[in-house]
Amino acid sequence: MALSDRHIELHRDPHSGEVLAHGGDEEAHSILQRAGFIHIRRQHEQYHRVPAGLDQAAEKALATTAVSALRSVGYWVACDEPFDTDRRTAHELPLGAQIAALADSLRQATSTQDAAAVLTELTAAHDGVLAALGQVLDETAEFLETFDQGFDRHTAATLRSLSGHHLAIVAAQLHQLRTELADRHEDHPARRRCPSEVADNEREASVHCPCLIPALPPRPPAPPPARRL
Repeated sequence: MALSDRHIELHRDPHSGEVLAHGGDEEAHSILQRAGFIHIRRQHEQYHRVPAGLDQAAEKALATTAVSALRSVGYWVACDEPFDTDRRTAHELPLGAQIAALADSLRQATSTQDAAAVLTELTAAHDGVLAALGQVLDETAEFLETFDQGFDRHTAATLRSLSGHHLAIVAAQLHQLRTELADRHEDHPARRRCPSEVADNEREASVHCPCLIPALPPRPPAPPPARRL
């Protein structure tokens, strides 16, 4: 990671008057978004701005929250004096990172059963990730329908289509894959639980697993110091 990715500038733009944040990596972008900033992507640049319609007190509170959250996880933040703070925010693992941990589990899966167990977290009928996503889409659609405006109703219909037809296709395919993997009972051909298991066609047949190396005997106790006469 480049050192510049840990550096963020957060200032009120002298021309537009907007509170803008420049720099940072993807993690910093997520922190800014959770603080309330809006991520803007253009052809040759990207930055974050505060939402429209806020008064200066609300903008200051939002910017100060962002500075605190960014510094809490080690980012170097240069900011205007009104946004500076010594307060630090407790950093909790975001929900998206918890779901992304399923990908790490798949990278470490050594059998079809291991992979099936991970996919179960996605496809479980009552509380799987896909079922929860469907609920979020439906509730967002219902929220928009309350406004009773043409654009909102159109967006709500699109969300219901995603949560109904499109998400159902993804769920059905993953459910079928999960079933097939659970029935196969096969080990992954390129992953082994113990590195000492070397196949006959591998050149490095001298691999030794640390778990097979006998532990060193304990050191004998040190002799007592010599008594002075």
